[in-house]
Amino acid sequence: MRKIKKICVFCGANSGKDVAFVNAAFHLGEVLGKRKIDLVYGGGKLGLMGCVSTAVAQHERQVLGIIPSAFTINNLVGETCGKEIKVATMQERLVMMMELSDAFIALQGGFGTLEELFQMISWAQLNIHNKPIGVLNINGFFNGLLSFVDHAVKQEFITPRARKILISATTADELVDKLQAFRFEPDPALSKLKWSPSSSQKEKLDLTLRL
Repeated sequence: MRKIKKICVFCGANSGKDVAFVNAAFHLGEVLGKRKIDLVYGGGKLGLMGCVSTAVAQHERQVLGIIPSAFTINNLVGETCGKEIKVATMQERLVMMMELSDAFIALQGGFGTLEELFQMISWAQLNIHNKPIGVLNINGFFNGLLSFVDHAVKQEFITPRARKILISATTADELVDKLQAFRFEPDPALSKLKWSPSSSQKEKLDLTLRL
């Protein structure tokens, strides 16, 4: 069983149309808190991001918001619930989220949430990390997305092995259980790729491919 101490949650800065999404975000935060799992997220207090971070903090677990400096101008996204790290770019933000987290969960959201989710999936496929990734599928929100991914498998653009990277569940407890039970199966060919950390003072991950 995988030991998970920190989970990064990707989700919308809006609350969405269905109150069930808000309730699910709060409940996920409660589940993380009760399981003594800390939160990494995108910072601020808007929408579902604010819901999950508030719930985790209320259970006295650590909350870390990683936020681009541009978002902090004029208090655009509100005050982060917990510790905050400011970064220069969106890419730097995502790399830091990957490095500081043990697993990833996507709640409901828009293009930004989907971009973060699929970036983590593609990095796992490329063997840049081996951490579990899941979506919390409340009221069928991700049904269309999961069907599309399965369609891409049938059309042989995604391998069955790579499909296993994306986990889904309809409750927070079930999803965390699945993340903890996840076993990474790297593609034999892609596992030969060598990714090396840079030697910079900040030790940022260098995603330059070494052949």
